Amino acid sequence: MTAMPPRLLDFHSHWGTERGWKGSPFESAEAREAVRAYFKWDMSFVSEQEQAAQFRRANVKAMLDLAYTYKMDVGAMRDQHNYAFDYARQHPDVVLGNWIGIDPTKPGHVKELERCLSEGPGLIGMGLHPFCAAGLPDEPGWASAINLCIEANRPVLMLAGMSAGGAGTRGGGGLKLEDCHPRYIDRIAARYPDLNVIAARVAWPWQSEMIAIALHKGNVWMELHGWSPRYFSDELKREISKRLRKKTFFAADYPMLTHERLVKEWREEGFESDVLDDVFSGNGERFLTSLGVI
Repeated sequence: MTAMPPRLLDFHSHWGTERGWKGSPFESAEAREAVRAYFKWDMSFVSEQEQAAQFRRANVKAMLDLAYTYKMDVGAMRDQHNYAFDYARQHPDVVLGNWIGIDPTKPGHVKELERCLSEGPGLIGMGLHPFCAAGLPDEPGWASAINLCIEANRPVLMLAGMSAGGAGTRGGGGLKLEDCHPRYIDRIAARYPDLNVIAARVAWPWQSEMIAIALHKGNVWMELHGWSPRYFSDELKREISKRLRKKTFFAADYPMLTHERLVKEWREEGFESDVLDDVFSGNGERFLTSLGVI
């Protein structure tokens, strides 16, 4: 008899559907080849129904990132959000919510974020993309959008560490890795103590700095999408089992990495079962309860 997989609250994954990648930068042959080389994923897609079935088989409830909408006009952005929200209402057992990406220099985008925070199903949070026209997240252009999240008691997601986007392409797709240094997470958390900040990805090559920030700032958590735990540094593995045990969320980066593979590899790293219970779902449940989402 096959054992039931552990309950997973996945704080960061992408869409397995083609519509979910609308507006992505992976439309050129070079960019698609870089994704294939980096993630060993050929950007093949599944239907909406199959995506839900995959999540159910893995016993997962996922935050789905609409990572590329900040480049859209507001009409296309709204259509993409409605697509995501309709999907969440049809499959509430497998969708935790959505990360919303906007360009806060555009008033229509800010109004759309306000709509999403008030009308979107599940957990709606904002992704602070340092690559948009507003600049780095600690710059004044982000203030109005951040304050909307504080008023709604909803978190923001900030990227840390090396980006898979642009990896292996000439010029890295124009992205500067320094823009994802965890110092910006520290600055935002200090400037907005009422804001809940989730640092996204392993923060390599600045993992020690990220650990220090998560320990220092009570309003900062970490999710570790996009990485197999076998590649975590010894320092990170040690802190997940000790001082960061209650501040680490599970995240996959589906469809590039499968939930089944990651559960297996987390277990293979020798983490105690009670630590895995916290990372896989316990920490997420406590966080969501504090926000009034569950």
